[in-house]
Amino acid sequence: MGILDDIKGKVLGGEQSNVLDAVMGLLGDQQAGGLSGLVQQFAGKGLGDIVTSWVGLGQNAPITPQQVTQGLGADKINQLASKTGLSAEQVASQVSELLPKVVDKLTPDGKIPEGDKLAKGMDLLKGFLK
Repeated sequence: MGILDDIKGKVLGGEQSNVLDAVMGLLGDQQAGGLSGLVQQFAGKGLGDIVTSWVGLGQNAPITPQQVTQGLGADKINQLASKTGLSAEQVASQVSELLPKVVDKLTPDGKIPEGDKLAKGMDLLKGFLK
């Protein structure tokens, strides 16, 4: 089973679908800089080695729910919790599982795609997961 099948299987479980939508929203938020902005945000909070491993061609470094909260900020986690109906802890936990996989799949060449390429990749990933 491939990674996309793995993500899809998790999403079909129910509540993770909302969290995946939230993760895709974070990556597609051009006002916040999209994927590139997210990488910079995490790097600025001391998590650069972790997030760049997801973009790069090597092994993806794991991230803890606490590090996700550190990287995104407690306010963003709380916003996502209110949107999904889950607790902040549940959101942070699920984002810590999904975010590395999604970022990895959106950066198959070890680089952050720009503009249309990123949008097309996200559309493809969203279409596959639905």
